Amino acid sequence: EVQLQASGGGLVQAGGSLRLSCAAPPGFNFEEYAVGWFRQAPGKEREGVSCISKGTGRSFYLDSVKGRFAVSRDHANNTFYLQMTSLKPEDTAVYYCSLGGGLFWGQGTLVTVSS
Repeated sequence: EVQLQASGGGLVQAGGSLRLSCAAPPGFNFEEYAVGWFRQAPGKEREGVSCISKGTGRSFYLDSVKGRFAVSRDHANNTFYLQMTSLKPEDTAVYYCSLGGGLFWGQGTLVTVSS
């Protein structure tokens, strides 16, 4: 089973920025999969935040993060990212990275935004 390594979470004040990273194992070709980020806030269901489609490479975003978050991928380093800016308290959640729309998952990284 492929285990993705997510990192970059932490505590930040409202208006701040964080960059989440998700690394696939060496030799694993994640170009074959859509890449995505999900989050789950306390007491809420997991929701999709952003993704890059496999075929077209188009990016998609949850409405509430459009203009603030940016997803990207670095095939050379087998890593993809979620750059988060202008963070709001409602962005507080455990963030999970995923390949293939849920085929493989990272372990989750906690993002806490204080007001």
